[in-house]
Amino acid sequence: MDEELTALAAAGAAALIQEMVTDGWAGLRRRVVALFSRNRDEEAVRAELEESRAELVDARADGDTAVVADLETEWRNKLRRALRDTPEVAAELRALLDELTPPAEEPGKGSVHNVISGGVQHGNVIQAHTLGNVTLGEPGR
Repeated sequence: MDEELTALAAAGAAALIQEMVTDGWAGLRRRVVALFSRNRDEEAVRAELEESRAELVDARADGDTAVVADLETEWRNKLRRALRDTPEVAAELRALLDELTPPAEEPGKGSVHNVISGGVQHGNVIQAHTLGNVTLGEPGR
């Protein structure tokens, strides 16, 4: 396997481990299951991911960095096999990583990167630099 795909597998595993413990995991999990279940049973992949997530949550709570590193290595190896066996996985993984990685900041400018995915927002979602004289909902009486 060439160095580019090896680096892609490493980046993918690091992002996967990081995202497993975030609020956005439920939405991302569907895409990861689809990525890994091309030649496998979806339910088995989903179970593996949930088992890893439970181990990760426990390891982070206990401060056990060895388990976290082991899980990342395990998923890096699974990604390498998926990339080797199914080359079109590379494009899907790159697209997923692009979504998870905020764009690089321009020198001298700050940046904000927010993603809302995998759910329904039942309220206002606002991203702004500054707000002034804004009323949300009905104005006060």
